[in-house]
Amino acid sequence: MHYYQFNIGDYNKHTMHLSPIEDITYRRLLDMYYDTETPIPTDIPWVSRRLRIEAGIVKAILVEFFEHTENGYINRRADAEIANYHGFLDKQKLNGIKGGRPKKTHGIPKPNPSLTQNNPKQEPLTTKQEPLKELAAKAAQTKTSQLSKDWELPDEWAIWAKEQRPDLNINQVADGFKDYWISEAKRKADWFATWRNWIRKQRAESKDNEQP
Repeated sequence: MHYYQFNIGDYNKHTMHLSPIEDITYRRLLDMYYDTETPIPTDIPWVSRRLRIEAGIVKAILVEFFEHTENGYINRRADAEIANYHGFLDKQKLNGIKGGRPKKTHGIPKPNPSLTQNNPKQEPLTTKQEPLKELAAKAAQTKTSQLSKDWELPDEWAIWAKEQRPDLNINQVADGFKDYWISEAKRKADWFATWRNWIRKQRAESKDNEQP
């Protein structure tokens, strides 16, 4: 096994107490274990020469992180990884014998019953439901209004107009405003805003009260 996953966080959690040389020893022992897929021999001097590390340090790491058996030193975490690796290889071989990975079957999509079949509980749009344009028009009308025939200039509107345009005859302008918009019969969402725009567009000392 020439490749194995290395969990940095898990490794650091269990080895933070090791010295640099002890850390290297443990890593080299793991590399040997995964590479040979066999227990580490009990011949410590031989292992020491292979790792190029003092025998005493090798022995200490083996005692702490490996389990001594009659076949040598084993590491159960590594054994589990090796077993998983061989299970993966066996699966790949089996797929190769069968001609490769099983092909994904892309079946013909089935029609959506709610879209392709009549729903007896759904009312037809053309019988009891109003067209969208009419609904939109009604919604717009509920937010707008026409200028009332008995409209009179509110005090706050008059005060604002006098502050903005002291050069105008506000009452005369208001009469022109009323006559114009009643004759037009147009709907507005904000009549005070319409009034402000009307005042801004008036000419100084204008006697013409039609909309500029």
